[in-house]
Amino acid sequence: MGRAAVTVEQNGKRQQPYGTGTRAQRTVRMLIRDRYLYFLALPGIAFFILFKYVPMWGLIIAFKDFSPYVGMWQSNWVGFEHFRRFFGNDDFYLLLRNTLAISSLNLLLFFPAPILVSIMLNEVRHRVYKRVVQTVIYFPHFLSWVIIAGISFIMLGQADGVINGILETIGLEKIPFLTSPSLFWPMLTLQNIWKDVGWGTIIFLAAMSGIDPTLYEAARMDGAGRFKQIFHVTIPGIRNVIMILFILKLGEVMDVGFEQVFLMGNAAVSNVAEVFDTFVYRNGVLNGEFSYTATVGLFKSIVGLVLVVTANKLAKMAGQDGLY
Repeated sequence: MGRAAVTVEQNGKRQQPYGTGTRAQRTVRMLIRDRYLYFLALPGIAFFILFKYVPMWGLIIAFKDFSPYVGMWQSNWVGFEHFRRFFGNDDFYLLLRNTLAISSLNLLLFFPAPILVSIMLNEVRHRVYKRVVQTVIYFPHFLSWVIIAGISFIMLGQADGVINGILETIGLEKIPFLTSPSLFWPMLTLQNIWKDVGWGTIIFLAAMSGIDPTLYEAARMDGAGRFKQIFHVTIPGIRNVIMILFILKLGEVMDVGFEQVFLMGNAAVSNVAEVFDTFVYRNGVLNGEFSYTATVGLFKSIVGLVLVVTANKLAKMAGQDGLY
């Protein structure tokens, strides 16, 4: 008789095992069994329900001429009028170019940075030094973008910036870091790396701690040096984690961070600093075009969903563990 068919006796009562019964009965029994875990997860579940799923009803205003005076349900339907207006806007391709350019730089430079830092930290054997370095690189994550923008102005200002002051002292010309369109996208990427590279190492270091130490011993016995151990043991050991995080990152391609771009932008770089997020702020918040800017948010969400589903499918086809 299989294990799943054996009943469980507890306190003199015969209970059905978790593997028998209908699917609904098995689900209920598992929910009862893991009730304390679900209770601990309740705040997170409530957060996503209240702030992620419930607001999705508001997407209906993208198909209406929404007026706050009459409410969402009483506003007139306009169908896809706002979408036609958005895609026919002369600024659409400018917004798309700037958003994709910033996201591409983040994928190419920012995404691999925590992986490289994690590998280097994993190779450090001095525990005190390792913890000090981790603490130092974690700290910028807890700074707001307002503070980081202020630091950037102090360091990169053309008139009295620290770096330009040094360049002037050694006889070199000053560089307009903050007002040069060609430097705006790399500056945003470097800010992201400095701010969040340490925080991003947490997941990768945790994944590396789960790698079987005997694999490193076997590699050393086969004559593998430190670099070969990294390429043949460490990286394959965290490959699934890298793939999952990369898929999730693709879902954020259209979200480049409103606060950072808004604070660092100015009139001199407006041609490269205008993205979907700032467009929504200027037209939705300042001009009150709520329905029009809701179409922008819906467009971003659809693009992110398509990219996540496609990347997950390709990962499955390549034999990797996908997101689901």
